[in-house]
Amino acid sequence: MNDDYLWDKSGEPDPQIQELEQILGSLRYQPKPFEIPRDVPVSTRRRYFPLLAIAATLLVALLAAGIWFRMRTSNNVQPHQARVPETPPVEKVVPPVEPKKNPEPEKNILVLNRKHRSRPSSSVLAKREREEALAVKEQLVVALRLASEKLNLAHRRAQGFPANQIKNQHRVG
Repeated sequence: MNDDYLWDKSGEPDPQIQELEQILGSLRYQPKPFEIPRDVPVSTRRRYFPLLAIAATLLVALLAAGIWFRMRTSNNVQPHQARVPETPPVEKVVPPVEPKKNPEPEKNILVLNRKHRSRPSSSVLAKREREEALAVKEQLVVALRLASEKLNLAHRRAQGFPANQIKNQHRVG
């Protein structure tokens, strides 16, 4: 049997294939022009919803711009004040300041510059406190890794990837 006949009808045909072609010939595709039946109603009604949505969006944008512009200009403009006739200046009487009878000594205030403060050395923490801090750090790292894996799994499920797909299978260490 020659396979070329099946692909492009070149070569010698097989008698069984010719017999199948004759039997199935009535089911062969015959192109026809597309015709809409007369009993199907054709809608000629226009859809105005997209136009209304665009108009509403533009209206909201213009209103927001107007409010923003009005707020911006009202903050910059000073309110108009009516002119008041000038009055002669009034002298203010300031009572004399009496010294305190029991002055408190000033306390020494220590000001720290937190930007340039040196980190406490590891010897400042007690051995027990240091061990507790390291244990808490390890727990935090494990919790962050677990949360990261759960977020990645949720992201993959949302994107349509299979949940148990394992990538980059290699030994660590």
